[in-house]
Order: sequence, then structure tokens, then C-alpha cells
Amino acid sequence: MWSGPRNISTALMRSWESRGDTAVWDEPLYAHYLAETGVEHPGRDEVIRRHESDWRKVVERLVGPVPEGKTIFYQKHMAHHLLPGVDREWLDRVRNAFLIRDPREMLTSLIRVTPEPTLADTGLPQQWEIFERVAERRGAPPPVVDARDVLEAPEAVLARLCESLGVPFKRAMLSWKPGPRATDGVWARHWYAAVEASRGFQPYVPRTDSVPERLADLHAECEAVYRRLHAHRLTAGR
Repeated sequence: MWSGPRNISTALMRSWESRGDTAVWDEPLYAHYLAETGVEHPGRDEVIRRHESDWRKVVERLVGPVPEGKTIFYQKHMAHHLLPGVDREWLDRVRNAFLIRDPREMLTSLIRVTPEPTLADTGLPQQWEIFERVAERRGAPPPVVDARDVLEAPEAVLARLCESLGVPFKRAMLSWKPGPRATDGVWARHWYAAVEASRGFQPYVPRTDSVPERLADLHAECEAVYRRLHAHRLTAGR
């Protein structure tokens, strides 16, 4: 599952982990991303120290046996962690899906932690790159879900997502126990307070914030990519 930042990606990981037949991996390429870019994120040194930063070793696990004897391996990726130096061949060996969010809502949240984001920081160009690759090789577009659609109709949209991935939908995906998980990355204490307090998907609440004028061009770039992905999204009705 390829997501951008400030999305419902961790809640969606909780949802899949709640199925019982699914192993999850939280942001497998994060340590590599931090080590290669030098970006300062909370807990950066600990992330690199405690998680694998060699993308080749990460990929070996991503395409290897499903952990814990489970039948599904859900991999929560931030698309911007897929740096140019990471080989893409392994993408052809897994099923790829995409989680998107309205750029205005994403950017107004992102600038609270990254005041001057670039287009690459949003993960949108990387999502589109992966989407195009997968669509070309499959001969059909891979599944895309929008965060708003998931929050407004979680059962219907998740059922569509499961159908598109060839796995049965389980109602267990709609709720989970609150608290931290052993499967969370060590960065959880910096980012996961809201999801740790949750028991399921929270109702969608529109954001009224405006994107600052200085980021108007970035917003327009994000909107253009988002709209291309949004055109393929799965909804409750189709």
C-alpha cells in the first residue's frame, strides 16, 4: 500500500492487521530513506539504528515468505521513501495499491511538520510512477482508495479494495483494540498518538484550512497528480 504523508495509512495498517490472517510491516524503507537523504525527522538516529537501512535486504523480505505463517503480507509504504536508487523490479512481484488524500488537506497538515515541502515530499510523483508501471505491466489500473472515501464508508470501500486484490473482506477490518503494537516502527511514539487512541476509522471531518500562498504552485502540482490517481479510485458505489 503506497501512501503519502499525513494520510490514514497507519489506521489502514491497523485495519488489515485486525483480520487475523495478515502480517504487517510498518514503513519498511524508512530507515533507508533517512540514511540516504539525511533528512532530520524525530528519532532519526534511533530509526536508522534499529531498523534495516539496506534497501536490498528490505526487498528480500518484502518478496520473501509471508511472516508468522499468515496468508497475507500487508506492507505500509510511504511512497517518498522509494528513492531513485532503489531498484523497481521487485514491484512486479507484489500486488500494489494506493492510498491518496486531497492535496489541500494533506498539505495543510504536512506543513505543520515540514514547513517548506517539495513535490517529492508529498509522495505523489512516486505514487504516479509506481501506478503507471503497474498499470502497464498488468494491462489494467491497480486499485486506488481515497482517504475521504474510506472514512465516509469504510465497510463498502474496504470490501471493494479486498475484491480488487483477490482476498475476502472481513468485518474485523472495521475495528481494533487501542494502544501501541509491537509491529509499529520505533517512530510510533512521535507520530501515532491519535491512532493509538482509536478503536476504528474516525468519521470524515472536512478541513477548512487554506494552503499558504507561498505554496500555491506546489498545491497546483499536487492537484494535477492527485486528479490522475483519483480518476481510478474505488468507491462504495463502483
